[in-house]
Amino acid sequence: MDATVLNLAIPKISTALHPSGPQQLWIADSYSFVLAGLLMTMGMVGDRIGRRRLLLAGASVFAAGSVLAAFATGPGQLIAARVLLGLAGATLMPSTLSLIRTMFADAAQRRFALAVWTASFALGGLAGPLIGGLLLARYWWGSVFLVAVPIMLVLLTLGPLVLPEFRGRNAPRIDVLSSALSFGAVLSFVYGMKKLAASGPQPMHFGAAAAGAVLAGCFLLRQRHIDQPAIEPALFRTISFSVPLAVLALSFFVLYGTQFITAQYLQVTLGLSALQAGLASLPGTVAYLTGSLLAPSITRRLGTSRGLSGSLLISATGYGLLALVAWGGLWIVVAGFVVFSIGLAGVYVLATDLTVSTAPPERAGATSALLETSANLGGALGIASLGSIVLAVRNHADTSSTLTQGYQLAELVATSAILIAATATIILLRSRSAQKVPSATVL
Repeated sequence: MDATVLNLAIPKISTALHPSGPQQLWIADSYSFVLAGLLMTMGMVGDRIGRRRLLLAGASVFAAGSVLAAFATGPGQLIAARVLLGLAGATLMPSTLSLIRTMFADAAQRRFALAVWTASFALGGLAGPLIGGLLLARYWWGSVFLVAVPIMLVLLTLGPLVLPEFRGRNAPRIDVLSSALSFGAVLSFVYGMKKLAASGPQPMHFGAAAAGAVLAGCFLLRQRHIDQPAIEPALFRTISFSVPLAVLALSFFVLYGTQFITAQYLQVTLGLSALQAGLASLPGTVAYLTGSLLAPSITRRLGTSRGLSGSLLISATGYGLLALVAWGGLWIVVAGFVVFSIGLAGVYVLATDLTVSTAPPERAGATSALLETSANLGGALGIASLGSIVLAVRNHADTSSTLTQGYQLAELVATSAILIAATATIILLRSRSAQKVPSATVL
């Protein structure tokens, strides 16, 4: 919801604070950059100090950052507040997911909890434009940031009463070098890929992405040579961990890339306004919410491997519909988004469940952070890759028909990638064996 309301508020922020072009970009992007870069670190912190403690600390900082953002008097203050919000946001995702992992030992209960957790993202996406629009119509731009404050206050009041504390028996020490490497890797890679998508191929942007890849390699190498790694390297050789992790990264590769090029198609080719383009995605958001809640019951009937591969096939069908956009225009886009969103919700719930249930409980925080980091990295690469396909086709002739052809080609690539993932998933996960892990300490 934070991202959607900010997008609506940007015009009023520009009028009130008069940010420069680069400052406006940092107002929009600083939150996501810092959040992505600090996920791994905060996951490790949660494993060490306790997931509830991290969640409540993050909620406190998020509430304070929201107030600072709401009453910022200049672009510099707003950027600083957004950085603070990114830091706090990085604590919320891994702590909530790792709490679900350790609170629900029963697989069926855990999948249902994950389904509700996943559906909350769709609810935020639905509520954001509505609440943001109403607030901006009546109040000043800062009011959109205050939406989070009462939610955080409820969490801070009820959290200590209803949430137990979990901390692994053998949680690893926080390795400062590992934290620095993970932060630099994610930040450099995401920054480079976003700039490549926005500005086209430039040496500086390729260099940033390459530097991120090198730092990621150094992070993984570091994990192999320290006594208490944040993520056990042996986990990546476990099919029930590595396959769903790769599937999740690929799914967000296709999702973020599709969202990026679809926004261009709707506004440039079909001539929709930004608001109209946003409204066109709302049926897909409702479908995602529905798919999230249906995923556990489907898994009970089909099993995890078939449920995951079936969800991927549904997603591929939706992306395949988008490849037919020349014959249906807006209605094909809406239908495609509805279909692939239903499948994507199932993929997210089941891949997340498989990954976090395979890892040891004392690594639940770092594992949850790794899931979200892989989604961010996959999404950044997808924006650059699918955007580059559209750009390459469009460069031959700058017309709307050429943009449509590039869009169709990109979605054919996306469909093929998801189909390959579905086939590999059903083959690799069919014979996987359950892995027993030690229990967490309940305080």
